[in-house]
Amino acid sequence: MPGLINAHAHSGFLRGTAEHLPVWDWLTLHINPMHQVLQPDEAAAASRLCYAESVLGGTTTVVDMWRFMEGSAGAAEAIGNRLVAVPYVGEHPEYNYFDTLDMNEALIEKWHRKAGGRVNVWVGLEHLFYADEAGQRRAVGLAKKHGTGFHTHCSEAEIEIAEFAKRYGKRPMFALDNLGVFEAPRTMIAHGVWLDASEIELISRRRVSVAHNPVSNMKLASGIAPVGDMLAAGIAVGIGTDGEKENNNFDMFEEMKVASLLGKLKDLDAGAMDSWQVLRMATITGARAIGLDHEIGSIEAGKRADMIAVRTDTPRMTPLFGDGPYFNLQHNLVHAIRGGDVAMTMVDGNILVEDGVLKTADLGDIIAEIHKVAPGNFARRAALLAENVGGTVQWTQQGQ
Repeated sequence: MPGLINAHAHSGFLRGTAEHLPVWDWLTLHINPMHQVLQPDEAAAASRLCYAESVLGGTTTVVDMWRFMEGSAGAAEAIGNRLVAVPYVGEHPEYNYFDTLDMNEALIEKWHRKAGGRVNVWVGLEHLFYADEAGQRRAVGLAKKHGTGFHTHCSEAEIEIAEFAKRYGKRPMFALDNLGVFEAPRTMIAHGVWLDASEIELISRRRVSVAHNPVSNMKLASGIAPVGDMLAAGIAVGIGTDGEKENNNFDMFEEMKVASLLGKLKDLDAGAMDSWQVLRMATITGARAIGLDHEIGSIEAGKRADMIAVRTDTPRMTPLFGDGPYFNLQHNLVHAIRGGDVAMTMVDGNILVEDGVLKTADLGDIIAEIHKVAPGNFARRAALLAENVGGTVQWTQQGQ
């Protein structure tokens, strides 16, 4: 089958260390302080771990929003996955612990369409509120200048609706449109949980795509995105895992199952988000969401050879009916199997995983490197928090 496309992820190594927390405590005491003390070698090690886990689970393309992404590009070049690198950018005095637009542009100039075309670089903003007006304008200008995509989080939490109304007098998508964000060659919004009908109509007309992150949206109690309405409006909605800290794994098969079940729950309709639709979201629709459907997302002549082989001799795939009235392959792929059932992963015709074993890097070395660098990051973060009780300033506190 085609390789899976993770439309929104974050490299990292906080897995299992920031659990069961309100989102603002989660951000101000764990996530943002980690960024403040993060070092380039740690960021590169995190990306190697993320991409290794991804290809082992059948994900061939990762849209990764992370920091110091020269290390991420190098990791993708070595491991062999396809990467859309989206730097975590903050262009605001309160958010000087993220990457800058200067760093983003340098990454575009050095890495865009490199590694045989497997590495693409977009312009990123962590959130619109993480940039001042000049930064917002420059971010869109950079995407136009270099002909790249633009990616940011938006409408993830309900609190954003009131904050956009306070700052701009509009709902989020209309504010982004007025600021010129949708004039970038391609714009993809992560989450889109709190879009209303007028916003869905707007982004459909403006050809904005969305990365749906069902597990993360559940874990952080963000809400249930109106995915069915977006798809019905013709919006390209891909599926993303989000980061290891808000998901705990990069298993896109698990993400497909949750996307299907959450869609059914939202509409109280057992027929919603059927298996074929979800499979398309994780493959060809996801490819359309990132503007690469002419290269990847389906197995056909003229496209890149990004494909995976899934074992069929497991309990999770049994029974398997290949034809007739009980044909169930699509249902087993979405609702039964896990990434560990992937036997082979190929990108650009090169085999990265064979018989469930990573062939392009030593997995033991990747894991050992995380165990080596993570304690230092946690110790520096603890020291920072000891000096800054309450953690980092969040956008709800700006000007207070």
